[in-house]
Amino acid sequence: MQTTSTASLHILEATMARNRSMPTGTGHQDARHATTADGDGAEQEPMARAATRLRDARLRVTAQRIAVLAAVEELSGHPEVEAIRTRAQQVTGQLSLQATYNVLRVLTEAGMIRCTQIAGLPARYEPERNDNHHHFVCRLCGDIIDVECVIGAAPCLDADLPDSYRVDEAAVTFWGTCERCASPAGTSGKSSGDAERR
Repeated sequence: MQTTSTASLHILEATMARNRSMPTGTGHQDARHATTADGDGAEQEPMARAATRLRDARLRVTAQRIAVLAAVEELSGHPEVEAIRTRAQQVTGQLSLQATYNVLRVLTEAGMIRCTQIAGLPARYEPERNDNHHHFVCRLCGDIIDVECVIGAAPCLDADLPDSYRVDEAAVTFWGTCERCASPAGTSGKSSGDAERR
């Protein structure tokens, strides 16, 4: 895999700008990931930011890593691997599922993205913000929503363990029904099986 040059980065940025309007199919919108179209500069921002973040993390800057990192940052919510791969392919062209998993693993190990594994659901990814947040999962539609830390600081809970154990993180998952599904219009035609099929 070759390192991405400045010229290649500009080509990747132009490709991403052309494909920006394609749908992503990722559930709730999140304003943290919104970008504005103000000429080429604003459209290129996610790609350039991804390349800079890779360099800052002392990782090799490749087209696949740029595309996958930019995809995770641009997709709202907590996208699955296939949604990330589809978005990244708008930049890289062909990108195998295994290559996508490999890049996601490298980015997760580098602390750039967060992999959330919730029982019964496929792994989901989001940018790592080091804010120690938890998740709410809707049993009807399967949407995942961020919830602030229960007490404000890691690990958020006190475990009844011997002193020799060191807990550095608690992953809390709240289950229930989201606002949209709880409304009379949102519950028509939904069942718990809908979430399992997602």
